[in-house]
Amino acid sequence: MKKIIIGLSFVLGLGGLTSCEKYLDVNTDPNNPTASTPNFLLPSIISNGIQTQMFTALRTSYISQYVVRRQIDNRNVDQYYLSNAQSTNVFNYSYFYSGGNIPLMIKAAQEEGSPYYVGAGKIMQALILAHLTDMVGDIPYTEAYLGGANYTPKYDSQQQIYATVNQLCDEGVVEMSKPATANKRPLYSTSPSESGDILYKGNPDKWVRLAYALKARQAQHLTKKASYDPQAVLALVDKALQSSDDDAQINFQEAVAPLSNTTSIFGITRGNFGSATFSTNVINYLNGTTFPGVVDPRFGILTPATSTGAVAGLGTPSAANRTPGSSYTDFYGGWYARDLGYFEAITYHELKFIEAEAAFRANNRPRALRALQDGIRAHMAKVGRGGSNGDPAVTFAPITSTQINAYLTSAAVPQTAAAVTLRAIMEQKYLAMFLNPDSWSDLRRLDFDPAIYANFVYPRGTVNPVVAAQPDSKLRYPRRLLPGATEVLYNPNAVAKVFSEAGTTDNNVYITKPLWFDQP
Repeated sequence: MKKIIIGLSFVLGLGGLTSCEKYLDVNTDPNNPTASTPNFLLPSIISNGIQTQMFTALRTSYISQYVVRRQIDNRNVDQYYLSNAQSTNVFNYSYFYSGGNIPLMIKAAQEEGSPYYVGAGKIMQALILAHLTDMVGDIPYTEAYLGGANYTPKYDSQQQIYATVNQLCDEGVVEMSKPATANKRPLYSTSPSESGDILYKGNPDKWVRLAYALKARQAQHLTKKASYDPQAVLALVDKALQSSDDDAQINFQEAVAPLSNTTSIFGITRGNFGSATFSTNVINYLNGTTFPGVVDPRFGILTPATSTGAVAGLGTPSAANRTPGSSYTDFYGGWYARDLGYFEAITYHELKFIEAEAAFRANNRPRALRALQDGIRAHMAKVGRGGSNGDPAVTFAPITSTQINAYLTSAAVPQTAAAVTLRAIMEQKYLAMFLNPDSWSDLRRLDFDPAIYANFVYPRGTVNPVVAAQPDSKLRYPRRLLPGATEVLYNPNAVAKVFSEAGTTDNNVYITKPLWFDQP
């Protein structure tokens, strides 16, 4: 994602090298350091930490019906067949490629007196843990990152991880609120090369706002809990992201040697969605079907205007739904499939929809309407800047303020505070959160309710029969990912314990079990 990447082999080698220091110091190689300063650790923590969500989106985008498979082989994710291998990157990026560097960076930053790096480490740790637990449930933390001292860490409960996420965010805010003079090392530098805070370019205030945005997201997940407090969520929103300039996202770049795999995982170069097309769920929101007579100005940007979509489990003829002017699937004609685009972890437009829902639940309909409008406006303005997709050559027309205002005054959007509904908020959030795995969190906590998600269609064809046969119709959808294949292989006792607590040994039943956040 960025030019500065810290390798896993470097991290794993630290412990062994330092233990031999007194024997080897006479032959120290200055080109192979055994320790690093915080500014050279933070870039990989940021890029790989956010990539964790991106790799999850390779699976959840099918569950959330942003995309469906073009050809059906009866073992597809959009038919609710999941495997341990599909979660391996989620685990590995959470712990090895990103999380494993965080304790090292925090320790080095504390020792040298650079609290901003401590704060960034804690907030990134919170972001990583929050995402992983929302996807898989119980996960290691209190015994994680111990290296050779413990290769089989226990799993902490999701309830405890949620508390840990809040604590890490609060501690990160404290560190980031300290004066710049308290820091030995600048949070960001471009000389002699780019290092440090590649996310916000050294702006601690934006890190503080990110921490509050994450707290707001996690608090909003708990709408099924008796402890849910919409006013508390709104208080967090007030301290969080203030505009799209605060969005937490990573930018992709051209792969120039020695760099590789630096283009978007959704782009045509990486080719992960070559067998996908857009779902009718998405297309019908955009093309005037769901809202008769209202064609969304994002139609032609989020998807090509020629896209008709396909129903999950049915697929589409090979000649249908192609990117205009090419033989590629239409997915590569969409704005999010740009090779040199970016991946969004948490955004201002997401926050406005969180605010809208919380205000609605607090019976503050005027605030809910304003936030809903602001969320739509922010997303349209962001994706509506115009430009080209690259290869295949696709040009995106800009969305004008006139188009945005016309949409906001159309039948697709409530026109009065009294007319605001949960459906209106969540459908617009669903569109604006395109490909983001946290959309699956919303679908789960709202039980895939057709009264809210009117276009969501239960997969046709050969759906996983174990999932489809669950007695409770609300549980006939995946509610969690499986533990990563590496966990099954190397930490089998911990995996067996979470299966036992879920009351099953069957992978297909296990994925239907609601997580803690998804239960009353």
